[in-house]
Amino acid sequence: MQIWVDADACPKPIKEILYRVAARKRIRVTLVANQYLAVPKSPFIKTLRVESGFDVADNRIVAELHDGDIVITADIPLAAAAVKRGAAAINPRGQLYTEDNIRERLSMRNLMEELRGSGVQIGGPEAFSQTDRQAFANQLDRLLARAP
Repeated sequence: MQIWVDADACPKPIKEILYRVAARKRIRVTLVANQYLAVPKSPFIKTLRVESGFDVADNRIVAELHDGDIVITADIPLAAAAVKRGAAAINPRGQLYTEDNIRERLSMRNLMEELRGSGVQIGGPEAFSQTDRQAFANQLDRLLARAP
């Protein structure tokens, strides 16, 4: 098992949690981004730099995934692809994507995208909080506890 991170938009506090998990649990954490990332030196933390472009990082993560891996992403289509491949997927706010909820999330994402495209002002997500960090850490711990 390894943890894959859609790192371009991943909040710094979440990356820091993942660095600690990598060291404590001795689990490979791979951060995929289209830019240079500074990460702690560790045999368990790896960066994978991909070229810029629409969904390049997402496609690379999906291509490398194995059943039982964990994907950290706020990108719902990437989460859907990960779940379809047998991986667990959680967003930086600790929400677990499952086969039961991913279709609804994709539908809502598509609706919001259509509204934005038609000029409707809908605002963005709330600021990332300590509660979000804690929810993420708790969800990640639950996933890791289930791992063989």
